[in-house]
Amino acid sequence: MDGFPILSLMMAVPMAGAIACLFAGANAARWIALIATLVDLVLGILLWANFDQGGLQWQFQEYHPIFGRFAWALGIDGIALMLIALTVFLMPICIGASWEAIQKRVGEYMAAFLFMEVLMIGVFAAQDLYLFYVMFEAGLIPMYLIIGIWGGADRIYASYKFFLYTLLGSVLMLIAMMWMVHEAGTTEIPALMAYNFDPQVQTWLFLAFFASFAVKMPMWPVHTWLPDAHVQAPTAGSVILAGVLLKMGGYGFIRFSLPMFPEASAQLAWLVWGLSMVAVVYTSLVALVQSDMKKLIAYSSVAHMAIVTVGLFAFNQAGIEGAMMVMLGHGLVSGALFLCVGVIYDRLHTREISRYGGLSINMPKYAVLFLLFTMASVGLPGTSNFVGEFLSLMGIYQASSWVALVCTTGIILGAAYMLYLYRRIAYGEQVNADAAAMPDLSAREVALLVPIAAAVLWMGIYPESFLAPMRADIRALEARLAPAAPAGDSHIKMGAAKPAGEAHHDEVSAHGEAH
Repeated sequence: MDGFPILSLMMAVPMAGAIACLFAGANAARWIALIATLVDLVLGILLWANFDQGGLQWQFQEYHPIFGRFAWALGIDGIALMLIALTVFLMPICIGASWEAIQKRVGEYMAAFLFMEVLMIGVFAAQDLYLFYVMFEAGLIPMYLIIGIWGGADRIYASYKFFLYTLLGSVLMLIAMMWMVHEAGTTEIPALMAYNFDPQVQTWLFLAFFASFAVKMPMWPVHTWLPDAHVQAPTAGSVILAGVLLKMGGYGFIRFSLPMFPEASAQLAWLVWGLSMVAVVYTSLVALVQSDMKKLIAYSSVAHMAIVTVGLFAFNQAGIEGAMMVMLGHGLVSGALFLCVGVIYDRLHTREISRYGGLSINMPKYAVLFLLFTMASVGLPGTSNFVGEFLSLMGIYQASSWVALVCTTGIILGAAYMLYLYRRIAYGEQVNADAAAMPDLSAREVALLVPIAAAVLWMGIYPESFLAPMRADIRALEARLAPAAPAGDSHIKMGAAKPAGEAHHDEVSAHGEAH
């Protein structure tokens, strides 16, 4: 694979597909999109198979200067590899989910999705600061169109809110990037990750990047665009929004905020912890009272992403590994939950929880898969989210036991709102005749949900497959953060070792007293 531009190819395939879709009929566009995303999935598997875990930090690198300091520079480490794998895995599922649901302007819809895949892979593979910025921002455009054209009744409001929130945060980031390039004299991300900026300046740079990534995550209190966007987006739009777009914020923290501004990250950790603690408790309580299924899952996403930010700002290996695992696990599970909502929405055209009930009677296959994803969302051991949540909380416990305590309540509240949702949909009396008459999963729907179910169980049972490629990069990040990392509040006091004779004497006398 040396010298073969696989990353460029992974971006060229969906790009060619997107152009072809614009000129194709509805049915042809569906097949072009499906084939393009499946080819990318195969390339993604090849990428993972050829990734050398003990090798160089940056692999599959490509560099082509374009003009001035702007270059087409791509390359990935283990962290980017995992997020690219998540992207190419979810994309064919999104195309499949839109197969029957989307009937108008199918060509443009598929083109928007394929163009978004190009940009998402670009964000994770970019090695040039400005290239990253272009990809990061351009990703808004197809999502804005998907919500605004193929969304629900309030789609215009939701798409504008999504666009303006995310764009405003990013203007500050662009200014910070220009200053950094001027200061460091390079636009290469690996070089900038090792560059030591002045600690006074770091704070301002950190806040500028934070403005952008916090909105993308989204962190409380700039999360309000997310429930609106999710509720109005078509099913596949919600899947890719929750599955991949939210992860760009977390990726930004790992790739920029932490390694480039370690001192500022440590100084402002209290800010991230505070916002995350509020988010975990507040959005979980908000989720508990929702009557709209999509809104409930959207609020649960904010709570889960708060566990990610807490793990990242624990400044230790367990926390950062946990944050990555939560991102991957949440990408799968929330995507699957939105698909589950889409399945019954396609049949009854309502998202009101009260309109359903007793679905385990007439839709047993659906009830089983929905139960699996509900349990995974709660973090049941043996599912993907357990590993990530456990590692994140273990990491933050080493940094601050109070934050760990508050965030653990989020897991308990998570069980409350998810099980309450499941009980109202799958169990109970079949009050509504139209809901009782719904047919079970079709073969197409089974084909969408079963691969995600398999991936969720694989991550839960053997997380090492996902942790191993990232371990070296996370260690490197931990080493970079170590000099600045704040002291933890765990006060472990080791007693002085006693000489061998004394220890034996103490044991004997204690033994005598016990009798």
